Amino acid sequence: MDSKAAERGASENEKETPQEQEQEQVVNPWEVAAKEGGKIDYDKLIDKFGCQRLDPSLIDRVERLTSRRAHVFLRRGVFFAHRDFNDILDAYERGEKFYLYTGRGPSSEALHLGHLIPFMFTQYLQEAFKVPLVIQLTDDEKFLWKNLTVEESRRLARENAKDIIACGFDIRRTFIFSDFDYVGGAFYRNMVEISKRVTCNQVVGIFGFIGEDHIGKYSFPPVQAAPSFPSSFPHLFSGKDNLRCLIPCAIDQDPYFRMTRDVAPRIGYHKPALIESLFFPALQGETGKMSASDPNSAIYVTDSEKVIKNKINKYAFSGGQDSIEKHRQLGANLEVDIPIKYLSFFLEDDAELEHTKKEYGSGRMLTGEVKQRLIEVLTKLVERHRRARAAVTDEMVDAFMAVRPLPNMFN
Repeated sequence: MDSKAAERGASENEKETPQEQEQEQVVNPWEVAAKEGGKIDYDKLIDKFGCQRLDPSLIDRVERLTSRRAHVFLRRGVFFAHRDFNDILDAYERGEKFYLYTGRGPSSEALHLGHLIPFMFTQYLQEAFKVPLVIQLTDDEKFLWKNLTVEESRRLARENAKDIIACGFDIRRTFIFSDFDYVGGAFYRNMVEISKRVTCNQVVGIFGFIGEDHIGKYSFPPVQAAPSFPSSFPHLFSGKDNLRCLIPCAIDQDPYFRMTRDVAPRIGYHKPALIESLFFPALQGETGKMSASDPNSAIYVTDSEKVIKNKINKYAFSGGQDSIEKHRQLGANLEVDIPIKYLSFFLEDDAELEHTKKEYGSGRMLTGEVKQRLIEVLTKLVERHRRARAAVTDEMVDAFMAVRPLPNMFN
């Protein structure tokens, strides 16, 4: 959304009655809630935000350019929307490189599976395209929005960095940074350039801030915008101000980059491209996304096999019928079934997934069988991640976060 559109959006919202506003789904970087307890309407989000559906031809093109099969998150529409992803592929096909940028707001000790999704996908992109990556840990944002001290925010950033590193990123191509530690110099200059070109009215229109919000919230968006510009990292991209940036993220982060894309050409940079994911639903159903504030809504990377089994069996919303006889007759409603949705994210075998959906939807497979398969898949995933994280030392975190050149990042 451009700046004028943002201001128009703000004025249109002012015309809505409170009842109308309450009925709308809420999707922003801090809150995700579906309309009246229903499902998130992604078509409406695309229309509202002004991004595009990810066309199957783009996925085919990724496979052709990388000479490898598309990630399961691409094949199954987990990453479903984009902004200028086609421009990134055009540039790559011409022999031009790009860099990746993603991030994490460290507000909890451990990550849940929803947090892992952008990092799993970003690791695939880094490996497939062989490009550098910057990962922003917005410890300052969490200090501003949450009841956390600066010290606790910084500590959580390092703990979360261990989970991020465990996703398999290439240290020769990856720079992880904490805002509290890194922001300054060229990065700060870009923040100021951005700040000067965004009005308070635009920020209110884009993010919904109100007069009672402290000024720290108003000043934060340029911090998340600045990594979109290569000059924010002179130790990496000196003399490469024309380098394009691709941002893999969940679609709730889109408002930050609508603002960034409006500013970019006015300060001499390419607009950052985005590739955006669906939300990973809570165990209780698709009314929003997993919440770190409700441990029973999510599977955490620290959960034991016993805990995973209990959460799936007790809390995972089922689309199956309330009796075996009725289930055999009518089959499961796959549209609302959370175990099927989780398998769609994490079961690698396409043929097995389709077979499971067919058998379960027809009633030949029971809810208990589907949940058992999901428990096996998630236990294996979590155990693999836990082993990888256990191998990440404080020295490795220091190495990933060291401000250093990456001489082989494009090789």
